[in-house]
Amino acid sequence: MPEFVTFSRNVFIPVTNICRNLCGYCTFRRDAGHPEAHLMSMSEIRPILERGEKAGCTEALFVFGEYAEEVPEYLLELEKLGYSTTVEYVADLCKLAIEIGLLPHTNAGILNRKELEILKPLNISMGLMLETTAELKAHSESPGKKPSTRIEMIRTAGKLKIPFTTGILVGIGETKDDRKRSLNTIADIHKEFGHIQEVIIQNFMPKPDTPMADHAPPSKEEMIDTVAIAREILPSDVAVQVAPNLIDPYSLIKAGASDLGGISPTTIDWINPEAEWPDVIELQKMIKEIELRERLPIYPQHIKKGWYSNNLSYLIETLTDKNGFKRKQR
Repeated sequence: MPEFVTFSRNVFIPVTNICRNLCGYCTFRRDAGHPEAHLMSMSEIRPILERGEKAGCTEALFVFGEYAEEVPEYLLELEKLGYSTTVEYVADLCKLAIEIGLLPHTNAGILNRKELEILKPLNISMGLMLETTAELKAHSESPGKKPSTRIEMIRTAGKLKIPFTTGILVGIGETKDDRKRSLNTIADIHKEFGHIQEVIIQNFMPKPDTPMADHAPPSKEEMIDTVAIAREILPSDVAVQVAPNLIDPYSLIKAGASDLGGISPTTIDWINPEAEWPDVIELQKMIKEIELRERLPIYPQHIKKGWYSNNLSYLIETLTDKNGFKRKQR
């Protein structure tokens, strides 16, 4: 059992839900023209960030559908905001978050090197789920889910020394051997570049009105087994993360998990909107006798390495304690 388990407090901003991918399990994505399709304006986002900062959050999590620019209707909406690409817009949103006092973490799907270079100075960390190295039916209409494409982006982030989150999705048609291959791939990339902070072991949750609505989720035993395999395969400086709004974490901590990811006191989980975040008191009850320790969206080892830009130095100095974790509020 670990001495302590970590988590962070975030504000979850779904910048746009228009996406070129059509994954078999996703309810986040919307087609342009759908009543729920959106591109959030800066005036909508600012008060959400401000509420999060006042509630003690340290992370602004910016999530958006992949390459929405391929959709003409989306481009028109983006141009109304004064931008030609989503990355340019998100760069300004990151600046806004920093101004308000939050550390940006962008998860945007596939980004090329130039796009990563634009966002790196404005993000304390970034992320992309590998999901799996297997070619699956769930991803047959999702060009951005091609394993080699995702691996290349994770490697590029390593070359740029971007503290990074990745992970696998368990129960979408992959085998146990597929999971091992995926985890070994992540481990090999980290051994080369040293940038992966955490690997999420996320359990698939079937959702209504999706092609995989009747697909069974992984069992608790499968999740325990996968976490144990992850802990065995991954280097010791890479945290194994599980989502406490999707599964009871205690047995997974006993199997090797050491992080509970980001929870939000002010926003919902837009990827799994049916799954409410636990608050910090509930989180402590869930992990029983284990100490719960709050961190930032950058881990202490990457703070010590100085893997952040001058744009973020003041916030790091303000928010961290001497060990690189979240400074306790007085």
